Amino acid sequence: MTAQPEYSPAGRPASFLGTLAWAMYDWANSAYAAVISTFVFSTYFTKAVAENPIAGTEMWGYAISASSLCVAVSAPILGAIADRTGRRKPWIFVFTSGLVFATAMLWYVEPDPGAVVWALTFIAIANFTFETAVVFYNAMLPDVAGRDRIGRVSGWAWGFGYAGGIVCLVLILIGFVQPEVPWLGLDKDAAEHVRITGPFVAVWLALFALPLFLFTPDTPATGIGAVQAVRDGLRTLVATLRRAREYKGIITFLIGYMIYIDGLGTLFIFGGIYAAGTFKMDQAEIIQLGIGMNLTAGLGAFLMAWVDDWIGPKRTILISLVGLFSFALGIILIDDKALFWVLAMFLGLFIGPGQAAGRSLMAHLAPDEIRTEMFGFMALAGKATAFIGPAAVAWATAMADSQRLGMTAILVFFAVGFLVILRVPDARR
Repeated sequence: MTAQPEYSPAGRPASFLGTLAWAMYDWANSAYAAVISTFVFSTYFTKAVAENPIAGTEMWGYAISASSLCVAVSAPILGAIADRTGRRKPWIFVFTSGLVFATAMLWYVEPDPGAVVWALTFIAIANFTFETAVVFYNAMLPDVAGRDRIGRVSGWAWGFGYAGGIVCLVLILIGFVQPEVPWLGLDKDAAEHVRITGPFVAVWLALFALPLFLFTPDTPATGIGAVQAVRDGLRTLVATLRRAREYKGIITFLIGYMIYIDGLGTLFIFGGIYAAGTFKMDQAEIIQLGIGMNLTAGLGAFLMAWVDDWIGPKRTILISLVGLFSFALGIILIDDKALFWVLAMFLGLFIGPGQAAGRSLMAHLAPDEIRTEMFGFMALAGKATAFIGPAAVAWATAMADSQRLGMTAILVFFAVGFLVILRVPDARR
C-alpha cells in the first residue's frame, strides 16, 4: 500500500494567531450560509424570481441536491490527492475563489422568472465550491488544535462562524433592507437592495478568508508531482475503503453522521423559505430571524465546547439531536407566529453543538496513524447523501402542495441519526 502523510499527535498546535486565523475562515464562509443559502437570497428567489413559492422551493431544492451530489462524488477523490501532495491551503484558495465569483454573479438575478436559470446555475456552483472548500478546511483541525483542544477549538470556531453570520446579516438589514434609501442609492423597485447581497458576501468572503492564507500554518508539501499524486491518491482511496471495514465504531458513526448532518443541511436550506411561505414573513423579518438563530446557535456551540470535553462528543451529539427534533416538531405543528419565534431561538441552541461535536468525535475515534484518511471518510459521509434531504423536502412539498408537510421530512433524519449514534462507542482520549 502507498505510504500516507502522517498526522502526528505529538506535533505542536498552531499559535494563537494561527488558530484565530483558521477560525476566521468560519467567520468568512458563514456569510454565504446565512445570507445566500438560508435567510435572504433563497427567500428572494422563491418569492420574487420563481413563478410561485412552491415552484421556487422545488427548483431550489433540486439545484442544491445536484451540486451536493457532485461534492459527494468528487470530495473523496480530491481529498485523497491532497493527502498525497500534503498541503491543503491551495485547495481552499481555489474553491473559495470559485465561491467568491459565483456569489458575485447573483447580482444579475433580477425579480423575473427569466432569471431562474442564471440564479440556479450560480447557486449550484456556489454550493459546490462552498462545500468542497470546507472539506479541506476541516481537515486542518487536528494540526491547528492539537489533540487536547480539538473539541474546544472546533466548538469555538463554529461559534465564531455564527457570530460572523450575525454581523453580516445585521449590516445587510440596516444598510440595504430596512432603509427607504439603501446604501449606494440602490433601487428597491428592481430588488437591487436584495441582489446586492451576492456581491456583498463575495467581498466579505475574500476579506475575512485572507488571514487563513497568511497566518495559519499548512501541512508541508510532500514534493510529489501532480500526476503521481493523482495515481497514488486514487490507489490510496481504494485501500482506505477496504481497510475502513475493520473499524466498526467509525463506520457506525459515519452512517449516523451522514443521516443527521443531512437533516441539518436541509434545515439550513429551507429554514428561511419555510418562514416566508408558512408564516408570511417579509424580507426584514427573515433577516431578523437569521440574526436571532445565528446568535443562539453560536452561543450553543461556544458553551457546548466545554460540555464536549466534559461528557464527551457522543453525548453532546445525542443531546443536540433531541433538542433539534423536539423544537423542529413544535415549529411544524404550531401556527402562531410569536410562538414560532420562541421555538426557532431554542432550536438554534442545538444546531452548532451537533456540528462541532461531530468533528471532535471523529478525532477521538480515529487511530492516529490513519486520522487524515478518516477525516476524508467523514467528508464523504457529510456529502454522500446531502442531496437526499433537499430532494425529499422538494418532492414532499410538491406532492402535498404544502411547505409544512414537506418540512416533516427533516424530522426523520434527526430521529434515525439519533438511533444510529446511540450505537457508536463513547470514545474519549
